[in-house]
Parts: sequence; structure tokens; C-alpha cells
Amino acid sequence: MKVADLTTDELKELISKTIEEKFKELIDPDLGLELREDFVRALEISIASKERIPFEDVKKKLGLS
Repeated sequence: MKVADLTTDELKELISKTIEEKFKELIDPDLGLELREDFVRALEISIASKERIPFEDVKKKLGLS
């Protein structure tokens, strides 16, 4: 199908969908990607753990403070 064959409403809808997709890519470039199972398991273990590292310690370790 050619753009010239589209009605005005169809063209507007196509442009709207294209802009929406691009905004989503810009805002969240990982949108639609799936997490690996091993990563999900590691997250679940981390969340279940009671051990926490203070934010200030993390900043120091990364040289951000």
C-alpha cells in the first residue's frame, strides 16, 4: 500500500502510531524486551533478602560522593 492510497484519517492514524512508538522508544528503550530467567531469579533472591546496603555506601563505592 502506498501513502498516496491512504485516506486522510488513515494517514493521521499511521502518523500518530509512528510518533507514539518513537516516544515509547525514547522514554523506555527496553520496552518489550524480556528479562532472562537467571536475572529474574537473582532479583527475587535479592528482594527476599533482608540485607541492605546504605545508599551512601553505594555512592562511595561508585565514587559519586
